[in-house]
Amino acid sequence: MAQNRHLSRTLCMQSLYEWEFRGYGDLDTIVKRNCKEFEKDIDAEYIKKVTGGVREHLDEINALIEEAAPEWPLEQVAKVDKNSLRVAIYEMVFDPEEDVPPRVSINEAVEVGKTFGSEGASKFINGVLGHIYRKYEEKLRPRNER
Repeated sequence: MAQNRHLSRTLCMQSLYEWEFRGYGDLDTIVKRNCKEFEKDIDAEYIKKVTGGVREHLDEINALIEEAAPEWPLEQVAKVDKNSLRVAIYEMVFDPEEDVPPRVSINEAVEVGKTFGSEGASKFINGVLGHIYRKYEEKLRPRNER
């Protein structure tokens, strides 16, 4: 089974987008349905872990976004952009198991923003994640670089 991490991150963002759009209802059902279509090409366990982690740390993740972009109230940030940020922030700050370099998380979120986001999304996403990376750089460095 080929597992495409980029596609998996995209499905995380799309599932979280739908979850937010539908009023933060049953995320597990949304994830299961979205994973079914691409099951041979994705890492479904990774998607479940990331979306569940975002749900668990949503308030903390939102606070980091608001801190990094105080001129943009969270409700004014496009849902695609916001959920691309949430995936990357979870991966960078809250995922205790993954050892993904922060720059990979940032680049992936920027690419998702270019593909699906609003005009200027990639610059906004890069700016927010860059701020978080610079502020928490020592904590965010992969374990093997500390």
